[in-house]
Amino acid sequence: MSDTERLDPPDRSTPSFGWALVITSVAGFMAALDNLVVTTALPSIRQSLGGALSDLEWTVSAYTLTFAVLLMFGAALGDRFGRRKMFLIGISIFTVASAAAALSSGIGALIAARAVQGMGGAIMMPLTLTLLTAAAPKEKRGMAFGIWGAANGLAVACGPLIGGSLTQHISWHWIFWLNVPLGLLLLPLARLKLRESTAPNARLDFVGTAQISLGLFGIVYALVSTNDHGWTSTRVLAGLIGGAVLVAAFVRHGFTAERPMVPMRMFANRGFAATNATSTLMYVGMFGSIFLLSQFMQTVTGYGPTEAGLRMLPWTGMPMIVAPIAGVLADRIGGRVVVAVGLGLQAVGLGWFAAIVATDVSYAAQLPALIISGIGMGLFFAPSSALLMGSVRESEQGIASGTNNALREVGGALGIAVLGSIFASQGGYRSATDFVNGLTPALWVGTAVLAVGTVAALFNPTRRALAATAAAGSLTVREQREPAEPVNAAH
Repeated sequence: MSDTERLDPPDRSTPSFGWALVITSVAGFMAALDNLVVTTALPSIRQSLGGALSDLEWTVSAYTLTFAVLLMFGAALGDRFGRRKMFLIGISIFTVASAAAALSSGIGALIAARAVQGMGGAIMMPLTLTLLTAAAPKEKRGMAFGIWGAANGLAVACGPLIGGSLTQHISWHWIFWLNVPLGLLLLPLARLKLRESTAPNARLDFVGTAQISLGLFGIVYALVSTNDHGWTSTRVLAGLIGGAVLVAAFVRHGFTAERPMVPMRMFANRGFAATNATSTLMYVGMFGSIFLLSQFMQTVTGYGPTEAGLRMLPWTGMPMIVAPIAGVLADRIGGRVVVAVGLGLQAVGLGWFAAIVATDVSYAAQLPALIISGIGMGLFFAPSSALLMGSVRESEQGIASGTNNALREVGGALGIAVLGSIFASQGGYRSATDFVNGLTPALWVGTAVLAVGTVAALFNPTRRALAATAAAGSLTVREQREPAEPVNAAH
């Protein structure tokens, strides 16, 4: 915690570390779960509410996009107005929006509720780590972050299974109702068991937030609209051009503003730029593919939502097993190699799937592709985070983490839009054959994106270069602290 931060004095309601860990882990689980819980429910939502492919894309992307572009703004709101206060507001928005999504009687209302959910999640999620850090003793922070991260990983792994089970055995509405009792339970606990803190000098970057939010919305809106209106339509061209102009303005703002949301100078750091590029590309390939494959397992192969969720586990659940091994490997041979291998395996797995996908393909034929992709994803996460944190100064790690998380979510929204557009241009929902005709080229594009990500990972500095940089940094610090020795001292 910086010297400028203010921490309210403890009182009888001041939390124990255990309570803070439980509250922040459950909140993180809720926000992470909503990234993938919808995927296996999409066919049921389509049957219940109607809507075209573009509507299904927005059902997922409305959450991921608002979550991504408001993530760092949400953290700044907590710094400025009080982290516990904004955490409570974030939970409240998320819970109310979840109830609205569950009560939706039309696809438009569901998309709007999902967008508001993303806003609540963007306020709530970054503050979970800040509040947990404030409550955890230094000697227990490693354990605390591990448990918090495991809760998030469990949400990603179980998202398709939980969504499928609730959809099949109760109703798709319950994938959203699930959040309501959790949110109502967290509100009083967070109010009583978390301590308030602020950073009084924090500033809110309204200009940067507006530029990136509207810019990314325009680009994703244009990509989704190509399904119905074509690439040369006015709305598609206006969205692409207008969005690109606003994103360019955001980049310029990051160079010129006094305290921008994302300081663009950080991207001059080779490791920071390479890690963010690989994260974005990985999510483009992964999210776009899961969006389509979860529907393939139900629409074409005939599995129920629960069966589809279970059959996705070799992919989505594998990181829970592989991630600890990836950490050990990264310590021994370097994170750069492990991340590149992870992305390469994901490309191989997705390419395998694209090669064998057919209307009558068996699950046994799909299983190797799912396992390889899951191992690749598990090799990516922990070493990628370590590379990111190691590429910046300690004082910039908060901004670096927020930027990386936001770019991952943006990658997910772009992946769904891009692969969905390819799917719609080559196939559709008219028949199983039509679905496979659209799915195959979309998966090949996802494979190509992951292959490019593999190459981008190799631009991370080597272990030797990082060690040399660290040594130079230590030398610089030592030279600044110790008086220079006279040139002729040795004579």
